[in-house]
Amino acid sequence: MMEFNQIDRRRFLAGAAAAGAALPLAAMAPGIAAAAETKPAAGTGKFPFPTDTNLRVLITGDAGTGTKAQWAVADAIRDLHSREPFSMALGLGDNIYEMGPTNENDTQFAAKFEDPNHGLDFPWVMALGNHDNSAIFPGDGGWLLRGDEEVDYHQLSRRWWMPSRYYSVRIPEKNPVVEFFVLDMNPVAAMLPPILAPYWAADGQFMNEQRAWLDAAIAASPAKWKVACAHHPYLSNGSHGNAGKYDGMPVPPANGADAKKFYEEHVLGRCQFLLAGHDHSLQVLEPTVESKGTRQIVSGAAGKTSSGKASSTTNKSLFENFADVGFMVMDLSPTAATLRVYTVDITTSKAKEVFNRRL
Repeated sequence: MMEFNQIDRRRFLAGAAAAGAALPLAAMAPGIAAAAETKPAAGTGKFPFPTDTNLRVLITGDAGTGTKAQWAVADAIRDLHSREPFSMALGLGDNIYEMGPTNENDTQFAAKFEDPNHGLDFPWVMALGNHDNSAIFPGDGGWLLRGDEEVDYHQLSRRWWMPSRYYSVRIPEKNPVVEFFVLDMNPVAAMLPPILAPYWAADGQFMNEQRAWLDAAIAASPAKWKVACAHHPYLSNGSHGNAGKYDGMPVPPANGADAKKFYEEHVLGRCQFLLAGHDHSLQVLEPTVESKGTRQIVSGAAGKTSSGKASSTTNKSLFENFADVGFMVMDLSPTAATLRVYTVDITTSKAKEVFNRRL
């Protein structure tokens, strides 16, 4: 039985009806996330962001299954962390499979985030995925207000960092080496388009405010490295494919044509890296003329695999794997960015380094 059946029907209908008028937290107060925000209700404070200029960043995506696969990847990360400590983590969406949380106190946050990641005590900068916004069937992206439950969970967890639906984080906060711009592409990539809620439309208030915010934030950023983080990729050789052609769908927003336009107009050529999940694979793609030098990286295999399934898309890549679960590590300094890719054996929880290159 789908988890949707556990949700109060009146709450769903009220949320759907209010979607056009509601003003989520991200629309009210997106911006630079400050490490000084340390007021979760259930703990003694957020785990602090790093203050040094040499950073080791864990990159995971599509992790929140609560299954043996997620635990095996987390065990492998813990083992690496014991030898090479991480500064922080990025979670690239689909944080709570299959339908997203029902409220900020949903026990799924423990089962699919806190418990598997025990001992990984550093900030986890989180993005929203399509499964986090499900309405009728898993991953349809049709109940966008549902993602606000994950924003609300920010106040209850020491690890989970999601103060808004979109926001940025500078590391270190002063004289930053990197600024991560966390984006919400769900309104322009939903399988169930918000046709009755103009607020969420591709040219509606939410996306227009996100565009204006991102343009200003990137222009004002003093960081050496500018990294866009989202769930939906611009380019992918995985089963979902490239934006504009997602899943072979004929029309937007399901085919991601509006997401493609957003990336091309507001991200590409302005950030060195675009990190995404969505496809349950590990891909390091080469920049293209169309991407204006921005490199697409896909890390969406922290809880599921594509079972070896790729698409007919043939973007040039440095590395790709569609068969194994795994994660990535990005080491950043004022002068260099190095990426490592690890696959994980689910039966042994052992990680294997399969890619290591300065980008």
